[in-house]
This record gives sequence, structure tokens and C-alpha cells, in this order.
Amino acid sequence: MYYEEVFRELGRQKVRYMVIGGMAIVLHGIVRLTADLDIMIDLRRENVLKLVSAMENLGYTPRVPVDARDFADAEKRKTWIKEKNMEVFSFFDPKTPLHLVDVLVKEPLDFEEAYARKVTVEAAGILIPVVSIKDLITLKQIPKREKDLDDLKSLKKLERIKKGQ
Repeated sequence: MYYEEVFRELGRQKVRYMVIGGMAIVLHGIVRLTADLDIMIDLRRENVLKLVSAMENLGYTPRVPVDARDFADAEKRKTWIKEKNMEVFSFFDPKTPLHLVDVLVKEPLDFEEAYARKVTVEAAGILIPVVSIKDLITLKQIPKREKDLDDLKSLKKLERIKKGQ
């Protein structure tokens, strides 16, 4: 499974996260090509440091030239958002640069509420927390890119099917 080692390590470190983006669409059962792994995490310092530890254990490094631990500093994140228009903090594997994990730098949804609605998908013996279809629809409405609009059609159809309509 793609990104299996990331899911395993996030679980070992007990990182509070949810898969979002294209991988979440795939994990909900829609066939779609995706290359990176997008996640939303609990942005409290302790949890962010668990994420950083997990990424370091896997050999992933930040795509931008900063200390990964700076991501745990809420004030630095605010500065990055304001001055650099940063939306995600990216980790990549230098040995396999196409292996990319993008982490949202702010919560477009209340994390606790979304986490309560998440679904858990089992793949390769790993329990993977995935944002709910409803919340994924909300997230996909934000960027308004062509691929997001296509994803919205598929997600809304899946939502109707799951409701039995």
C-alpha cells in the first residue's frame, strides 16, 4: 500500500490526524489517481512534535529550509501563513522525492468536531483515520480547482449512494 510506512509510524507515535485530499477520496472507495498524502492534524504543540518525530523516524525532511520543530510553534505558523501564504507544511523522503506528505498549517474545519466524525479505514492491517465524506466535501469546496470540482461530483454521488438515495 502506498504510504503504508507513514500510516504505521503515525499510529506508533499516536499522532492525532486524518487523511484528507485525494488519498481520502481513494480510501472512501473512489478510484482516483493521487501522488501525495494530505493530512490534517491536531495542531497542538505536543501532537505536532509527535508528527515531526514520526517523519524524522522515516527519514522525511521539510521541503522548505527550516527546522521541522518550528512547525510546532503556532506563532511561526501564523507568520508563514501571513508572509509566505503557506497552506501546507510539506515533508518529503529525500531517497524517494515523490513521496510527499502535506500537512495543513491551519484548521479549515474545527479539528475536534471533524475528528469525531472521521471514519476509520483498515488497509494492510493498519487503521487509518479518514475525514468524513461530508467534511471532505467541505474541504474540496475551498480551493475551487478543476480537479476539486471533479472530486466534488464524485463525493456527492458517493454520499447519495451511502444514504440510499
